[in-house]
Amino acid sequence: MEPVRALRQAIHYLDRELALAQKIRAFQRAVEVVQQIGEAETVQRAAAGTLTELNGIGRSTAAVIAEALDGETDGYLARLDERTRVPTGVGGPVMQAIRGDCHTHSTASDGSAPVRDMAETAIALGHEWMVVTDHSARLTIAHGLDEERLASQLDEIETLNSELAPFRILTGMEVDIFEDGTLDLSDEMLARLDLVVASVHSKMRLPADVMTRRMVTAVANPHTDVLGHLTNRKLVGTGRPPSDFDPEIVFAACARFDTAVEINCRPERQDPPEELLEIAVRWGCKIAIDSDAHATGQLEWQPYGADKAVRCGVPVTNIINTWHHEDLLAWTASHAA
Repeated sequence: MEPVRALRQAIHYLDRELALAQKIRAFQRAVEVVQQIGEAETVQRAAAGTLTELNGIGRSTAAVIAEALDGETDGYLARLDERTRVPTGVGGPVMQAIRGDCHTHSTASDGSAPVRDMAETAIALGHEWMVVTDHSARLTIAHGLDEERLASQLDEIETLNSELAPFRILTGMEVDIFEDGTLDLSDEMLARLDLVVASVHSKMRLPADVMTRRMVTAVANPHTDVLGHLTNRKLVGTGRPPSDFDPEIVFAACARFDTAVEINCRPERQDPPEELLEIAVRWGCKIAIDSDAHATGQLEWQPYGADKAVRCGVPVTNIINTWHHEDLLAWTASHAA
């Protein structure tokens, strides 16, 4: 394996375990250094054991480079792969049925991989399609897309689809829900997208009645297809408590307006909690099992959601990720009809 490819594979595994950003940046920096010095010097320094003399190459990255050049298959990279694998538990049958992912990000907003890399990884995972849902403009901290940048991305996706067929990249956006329940994108641009994930990213501690009204208004919007990470809880670090709202009313609205409820598979979110998902199941809501991936390795997180779906009794036929992309597109188109 070439050193750059091995380093990028390590980044994939580190992203898969949600490693510290500092660790991931170290490997990204090592990729840059190897590309700068070239193959000949990389080989020479690996043989002489002087890779770590270079600014930007540490012991771990040097080990990956040297093992790649030596053809070693049971070293640092292999151990990293084994340590970071996402286990598949009771959700195995659901994972076998999954065809795609409705919630992914790229470098266009706050992701760390371009659309092409995300799509090629999805193909390697056996997926038939994926939806690119970068953030809308209001989320400036995530470099959200304004309408001009979104239009440019739509052109990029059209080109990639001609190159990657039969795999299909569907157009989308994770659109912010304003406090009054309206969406952070014009109706004209929303209508151009294949699928829209609507999510709350601000004012998460509103009173329950206000938050309920906000979410229901967004769910009732004919352009909304998926309600993203609905409680906004965080389970790691200092954590973040869930937003307060009436789940019976929100899920009744999702059922009434045929909006899917997202199982967000990010390990630090695992949203919604099972007691809420069970309510959504009782209402007969459609479900989206989404990675919310911001890097290639994170596309492998769907088993977390598949396990939860099985534990909570979600019918496989209600999981929109199991549908052929043409059926998915027919469903999303029906909302705005």
